[in-house]
Amino acid sequence: MTTIDSFSYDVPAESDFGYSQAIKSGGLIHVSGQLSFDEAGEFLHAGDFAAQLKRTYANMDKVLDHYGATRNQIVSQTLYVVDLRQNAAATAQGNLGYFGDHRPASTVLGVTELTLPGQAIEISFVIDTGLPA
Repeated sequence: MTTIDSFSYDVPAESDFGYSQAIKSGGLIHVSGQLSFDEAGEFLHAGDFAAQLKRTYANMDKVLDHYGATRNQIVSQTLYVVDLRQNAAATAQGNLGYFGDHRPASTVLGVTELTLPGQAIEISFVIDTGLPA
């Protein structure tokens, strides 16, 4: 029997919604939307876009670390942004700061709301472990 290589923070939202943070399938890792949770699963920085974005990227790094992957192996991302017109410049600046010279495929969607009150950003992504780190 094949086991599923999945990653979890063991936070309440995972069991409440019935999902894994990431699942590896062959050389690809599909990562659920990351947001500004702390280690206990508490949502941080309600209404503070810049702080949420910084914490979301830190959580993305935790997934990468779990799989021994790097930012250079992220092949695509989808960003869900509340009030995109207001947050577009900060989104672009954060993205450039996180990836440096690496350019994954990217889609940014403006949404009216996300799951949690005050949540302004969520980012899902795909990692290809076959690419150079």
